[in-house]
Amino acid sequence: MICRITDMHNKEVINVCDGTRLGCVDDVEVDTCTAQLVAIVVHGRSKCLGLFGREDDIVIGWREIEVIGDETVLVNHAMPCCRPRARKNGTNILGGLFG
Repeated sequence: MICRITDMHNKEVINVCDGTRLGCVDDVEVDTCTAQLVAIVVHGRSKCLGLFGREDDIVIGWREIEVIGDETVLVNHAMPCCRPRARKNGTNILGGLFG
């Protein structure tokens, strides 16, 4: 299958490791010395309707791409572990009001 960069734009990217939707292809990285496609880029999600910027972009190397389909791109991308935020003691506002 021959695919143009414009065809890649807005394809949904799914991580086969855990089935999460990473977003859509927004950009690509090309090595100008070798004229090879190096990675696809998924822009980070907006924070608070874009008022506080957005999360970091996800750069997925070409070797991590498993399948490029008509509407989706399946990748095997190791995401950094998400740790839950630590709660501070005494920050429960409702607990202070009701008990």
